[in-house]
Amino acid sequence: MTQASKADADGGAPGQSPQASAGAGELATLRTWATELGFSQIGVASIDLSAAEPGLQAWMAAGFAGEMHYFERHGMTRARPAALVPGTVSVVTARLDYLPADTPPDWIDAEWRALADPLAAQVSLYARGRDYHKVLRQRLQRLADRIVEQWGPVGYRAFTDSAPVLEVELGVRSGLGWRGRHTLALDRDAGSMFFLGELFLSRPLPPTAAVDDHCGRCTACLQACPTGAIVAPGRLDARRCISYLTLELEGPIPVAFREAMGNRIAGCDDCQLACPWNKFARRAVVADFDVREPFRSPRLLELWQWTAEEFDRRTQGSALRRIGHRRWQRNLAVALGNALRAPLAATDRLALRHALQTRREAVLADALLTEHIDWALAQAPAPGHREPA
Repeated sequence: MTQASKADADGGAPGQSPQASAGAGELATLRTWATELGFSQIGVASIDLSAAEPGLQAWMAAGFAGEMHYFERHGMTRARPAALVPGTVSVVTARLDYLPADTPPDWIDAEWRALADPLAAQVSLYARGRDYHKVLRQRLQRLADRIVEQWGPVGYRAFTDSAPVLEVELGVRSGLGWRGRHTLALDRDAGSMFFLGELFLSRPLPPTAAVDDHCGRCTACLQACPTGAIVAPGRLDARRCISYLTLELEGPIPVAFREAMGNRIAGCDDCQLACPWNKFARRAVVADFDVREPFRSPRLLELWQWTAEEFDRRTQGSALRRIGHRRWQRNLAVALGNALRAPLAATDRLALRHALQTRREAVLADALLTEHIDWALAQAPAPGHREPA
């Protein structure tokens, strides 16, 4: 029997204190429960994030949060778990892989091909299934219920991108991965195609070890970003990020970034597609992340025809529901304009122009949409341009 297996059998390593052995046993039990709930990995982080505060302050001072004013409102609470939830002494971190179960082996090449098709509509992979907030929150709640049921009264609160929490920092400190140069958590065996969630607990648990950085000299993510939003390794200017522009920004999309958006209408995966570690990305084990039919092979003109009622119906239970039909159409108008700039068959170009002009007449009272539609129409080639045969 090896020393490691003996430690597993005895509930701790030789010479380990009873408290440490008990903590290791609790952690093993917690991991078993988490696996039963579909989580891909579990870790534990301490609540001292003071070392992360200067970086957070500098990021906000540079204006990189854009119009996400909640960063300013919450200030350093984001880096102080016990201030957010009094009584917190440890944080359980959870990873949930989201790559759809039926994703083909050549999925990265397929995503690049879709991005190169001017008439396709590109929706970020994470948003093609059920809203991850709901999926993770329900499972975290069930994990918390199990903890209370088996361990007695424990104060807790579950989070998944739903409060001022430094999720990646906590995930990295607990060994769920290292922080990649694109700022996302990266794991050698799972890439970055996963969600993070947390349980703030009033019960002490032994922190799990962090892992080494394995980005090496690679800068593929920086080079792949269409708008240059990754301004330095590990430093993202959200104001330039297509995910921010399409999902967070409420007003007009800056003209300087519209062409670079291409056909990306909701989020952007380019930095992850370029990352070599994502060849190891794991498929989801929960059906919630299966691709919904409207997003299996979406086309710009099909999505452009959705009414507000149809948008609400087709995005029910989806993370896309929160952006609303107006921003959805704003994003699509930009993508349609970029399609008009591309080499197209004459019939396709006429169909795009007709769709844009028809919608413009219907939304004359909406300055945001009319401005984006006018920009899109202006991208069409000048009269006399020869279309491909």
